[in-house]
Amino acid sequence: MKKNKKRILKISITILAVLLIADIGATFYFYNIASVRNNNPISQVAKTSPNYPLVEKFDQLKKSTLTIENDGLKLDAWYVPAAQKTDKTVIVVHGFREDKSNMRQYGELFHELGYNVLMPDNRGHGESQGDMITYGYKDKYDVIKWAQLLEKNDPHVSTTLFGVSMGGGTVMMASGESSLPSSVKNIIEDCGYSNVFDELSFQAKAQYGIPKFPLLYSVSLMNKIRQGWYYQQGSSTDELAKDKLPILLIHGSADTYVPTYMLDINYNAVKSGTPKEKLEVKGATHAKSFETDPSLYRKTVSDFMNQYNK
Repeated sequence: MKKNKKRILKISITILAVLLIADIGATFYFYNIASVRNNNPISQVAKTSPNYPLVEKFDQLKKSTLTIENDGLKLDAWYVPAAQKTDKTVIVVHGFREDKSNMRQYGELFHELGYNVLMPDNRGHGESQGDMITYGYKDKYDVIKWAQLLEKNDPHVSTTLFGVSMGGGTVMMASGESSLPSSVKNIIEDCGYSNVFDELSFQAKAQYGIPKFPLLYSVSLMNKIRQGWYYQQGSSTDELAKDKLPILLIHGSADTYVPTYMLDINYNAVKSGTPKEKLEVKGATHAKSFETDPSLYRKTVSDFMNQYNK
């Protein structure tokens, strides 16, 4: 009997050790995928897209390069002035493993609507410094610093924050911060997630068939060790609950990357009394709402900005 108990104990310990080693190995692997910079070439708007002419037009615009330093990192952005002088500016924030060049269709959209456009590379992306991806948790402070720079350069500036996917998460996370300057008048987010942990958990299940326990908790712990914050702390909804600015939330009805149900989670998180609108674009997959229905997208964005960024 004692021999059997020892044998069972030994087997159990061996199994636990193997599982622990496997979890550690998987943690390093998935953390590298999720949060470490990767400079591999990224996809752009296809030439067959109805919005490709916007990209071509944007490429013809005169651009200047602006830089700031934040958190010990030098960050890079394009600045495109409006065709006619204005104090109204849109900060356009890109998504995961993209850079400012991916946002040219949006840059041209806002240029055609009469706005100055500032298009930064997030930390860990494009021409900006940084080895880690922070999903908006730290990028929000970079966006705030860009907004402060605009205000410094033009005390009369009226700024809109706009972001797609991770950029949507970033501008939502900036929305409730007390350091956001008063020159920021409204926010538009497109297909942003409700919480970093929830989004990565969804992706682990959808792409790899992996449940969030224990792996996502291990990966979140590694992020705490390496970056100082748990994925659970990257919460759009927590910041939206403090947001006082008018906000437009956009999502595609066929989004299976940042699931469409997060639109309602984010919308409902905005506190009562804060002006809020939402647009669900029928048939649009992730970050494709503008390309799926360009006319509806342009009109909705234009009407919202005309109302809340006068």
